[in-house]
Amino acid sequence: MQQRKASGFDDAMSPQEKRTAMSLAGIYSVRMLGLFMILPVFTLYGAELKGHTPFLIGLAIGIYGLTQAILQIPFGMLSDRIGRKPIILGGLVIFIIGSIVAALSHSIYGVIFGRALQGAGAISSTVMALAADLTRDEHRTKVMGSIGLSIGIAFSVALVAGPILNRWIGVDGIFWVTAVLGLVGMAIAQWMVPTPREHKLHRDTEVVADAFGAVLRDTQLLRLDLGIFMMQFVLTANFVILPLVLTRLTGIERGDSWELYLPVMLIAFIIMVPLIIISEKRRKMKSMFLGAIAVLGLSEILYLFSDRSLAEMIATLLIFFTAFNLLEASLPSLVAKMAPAARKGTAMGVYSTAQFLGIFAGGAAGGAVYGHWGFDGVFLLGAAGVAIWLLLASSMKSPRYLSSYVLHLEEAAAREEAGTAAALARVPGVAEVMVVAEESVAYLKVDRNALDESRLREFSPAST
Repeated sequence: MQQRKASGFDDAMSPQEKRTAMSLAGIYSVRMLGLFMILPVFTLYGAELKGHTPFLIGLAIGIYGLTQAILQIPFGMLSDRIGRKPIILGGLVIFIIGSIVAALSHSIYGVIFGRALQGAGAISSTVMALAADLTRDEHRTKVMGSIGLSIGIAFSVALVAGPILNRWIGVDGIFWVTAVLGLVGMAIAQWMVPTPREHKLHRDTEVVADAFGAVLRDTQLLRLDLGIFMMQFVLTANFVILPLVLTRLTGIERGDSWELYLPVMLIAFIIMVPLIIISEKRRKMKSMFLGAIAVLGLSEILYLFSDRSLAEMIATLLIFFTAFNLLEASLPSLVAKMAPAARKGTAMGVYSTAQFLGIFAGGAAGGAVYGHWGFDGVFLLGAAGVAIWLLLASSMKSPRYLSSYVLHLEEAAAREEAGTAAALARVPGVAEVMVVAEESVAYLKVDRNALDESRLREFSPAST
């Protein structure tokens, strides 16, 4: 059983949990770095490929999102049966093959196929399930947070590294680097990630089939799913044309755009961090969230009406990425707050699927619109999409500032499902309870400031 201090649950992560956080974040980040590095340069490269059209270039950028969206949940469920590491290693092999196919292709169709294979190595949900297997309940949020942070860092690094590598080795070379990153991910998975002794279902982190209906009927969660879809839609559509805007209209060389992205991403991150802290501490998340959506839409309008000078592009990019970073940090937190504790994993799975579908739709639509209506058409599309999002998000309920809490129960307490649930609901600080008797677990939503943990421990097995 899990060790506990006499005064409460252990606050210190074990060496294995720290190793788990670092290694799984490493796998996630090297994979996402490879997927993101082509964003700031691919449109220029795609125009040199056989059979290219604006639509097909956009499709090549976003197609990995479609295969990722289709396969990530099935792969996660399959990992419950055959193990986490085989799925992760197999997914990375598919990712490497896709990278090689894209590197060797001289036609846009070959690159599309390669990018689709990259996305088909869909290991996101399996990585999260493995993190849950290897961490105690009270530390799982920290580990998941480190993985999420690694994605944001990978995106920022990719915007800088992509143009630099493009200057040195070209986009086909970037695909070869991506294949090598896949091998690095396999090495981390094989030799650095601990192997769990057993696989368990963790409803707070994994998708559960019987929870889909309730999650898909929850209009508050659907608003957040639409939000991540639209945010990624706008981002990907913008990157269909931003390489062209920067090189053709501002005169920046294709290998020099990193000099623009680096300070913009750093400043945007510095601005975002205190805003997130303030919104959480002062419980102003909804106001901050709606404001960020509005600013994101404003940046699309500024793109539309600017004279495309370098100074205006830098200012507009800074506004865009400040809002984007704020929304990217806020959305998962809002999902976690609004989803019932026992359905949080399923809610995050649906959310992640919407995210990848947004990438796919944004690439395809951005390419198609650019082909017919040019730069202005894409920025207008983004502004319209964000306006719809803002309208729907404005009716969102203010989030409850509650945390998920997983409580392992004595077998006798678990068998008395209804009675135990009622008793737990009377514990100060407990706002929501779901007891799953067959797992001997209670999934709670709690107010950490008011929670009486000593009362909760009365329902748990004795320490060993």
